[in-house]
Amino acid sequence: MSIPEHLPSPVVSVRPVVLPAPTRGTDLQIRVTAPTTGTGLPVIVFAHGFGADMDMYAPLVDHWAAHGFVVIQPTHLDSRTLAVAPDDPRYPQIWRIRVTDLKQAIDSLEIIEAAVPGLGGRLDHHRIAVAGHSWGGQTASMLLGARVLDADGVPGEDMSDPRVTAGVLLATTGTGGTDLTPFTAEHFPFMSPGFTDMTTPALIVAGDQDKSPLSVRGPDWFTDPYHLSPAPKILLTVFGGEHSLGGVAGYGSTETTDESPQRVALIQRVTTAYLRSTLNPQDPAWSTVDPDPLGHIQSR
Repeated sequence: MSIPEHLPSPVVSVRPVVLPAPTRGTDLQIRVTAPTTGTGLPVIVFAHGFGADMDMYAPLVDHWAAHGFVVIQPTHLDSRTLAVAPDDPRYPQIWRIRVTDLKQAIDSLEIIEAAVPGLGGRLDHHRIAVAGHSWGGQTASMLLGARVLDADGVPGEDMSDPRVTAGVLLATTGTGGTDLTPFTAEHFPFMSPGFTDMTTPALIVAGDQDKSPLSVRGPDWFTDPYHLSPAPKILLTVFGGEHSLGGVAGYGSTETTDESPQRVALIQRVTTAYLRSTLNPQDPAWSTVDPDPLGHIQSR
């Protein structure tokens, strides 16, 4: 693996920053992680996987912040910490509320700056990326232009956000319909994304051993966001990676099935280089990325 990086900076993390959300039923809690120095800092808004929360994904969040990004992590309504039950009237719309959570975080950048000591005036409001893992990847993809298809394959509402100019989709589910198991199709009808309108540049990260119980397909299901969306897109295939991609959800996370510090380091460094160069075309970080022998990169 050859991916040059700058020396990391100290970081600070503040949580919870509470954003009023009266129509949501529960105010939006977020975690903000930022380097202690620097100005003109680009922003990453991160969507967690099902049941997770703002305190997870430290291996990615800490690394991104140490290399010059401000990372904002909402806690979505499906988080185990909020205990929103399936009989809650909001439950069928959680997928949509998740997208709104990310947009509210972007809407609230000035509030967030004021709430975090020492952060005021240091954000670049014009360099914003979204990222997400698993269900969070589908959430993030909606801001990049992906849409949920109905039973007839007709694209639903366009929930893209022009303020977002880059995305990182980690272990993000593929198409629905006959690719889903009967249980998934019955209980998660929103898990039918269409990628033909996902025009915003994005890096898709997929493990070549990620065999999901949600789909009748194999690990190639997680490459759909790359193959079925318009260019420019990049696909990082992580060799030996399962759904946890080596452990991106947290240090020592019990959900990790393929623990590998090497895979996590690969994803840390590739995603950082990609975001640096995509949000700032003058930054040469991406031009020297070589993931061999831990992974393979395709681009179009």
